[in-house]
Amino acid sequence: MRNTELTESALCVAVVERVSGLIDADLGGGVLKKRVATPGRGKSASARTLVATNRAGRWFFVFGFEKNERSNVTGGEVEALQRLAADLLRLSPGQLDEHVDRDALRENCHDNQSQGRKQHS
Repeated sequence: MRNTELTESALCVAVVERVSGLIDADLGGGVLKKRVATPGRGKSASARTLVATNRAGRWFFVFGFEKNERSNVTGGEVEALQRLAADLLRLSPGQLDEHVDRDALRENCHDNQSQGRKQHS
């Protein structure tokens, strides 16, 4: 997704939709898949985003791809993303702050706070 028109605001809208139950696929292990529209294209021809989540305030954008670049993720990729999800969802609020401070994680959706923590991606 190097040359995509997918914006941070589009990712934030996708999180709001996911919170409302609008997901395209639950891949298990805390990994959800959602189509996200890019300007000039509908959702079906746009980007696919995968997030790691506990569905209770933690939403991490972990992978994305344009539909015209590839059709889906492989089983091996799903397994790796599930392991990553488990690691991310285990982090304490203090550990999340440390990762953000070191630029290992980037914080988005600043006005979508949950349980006192900002959303991380």
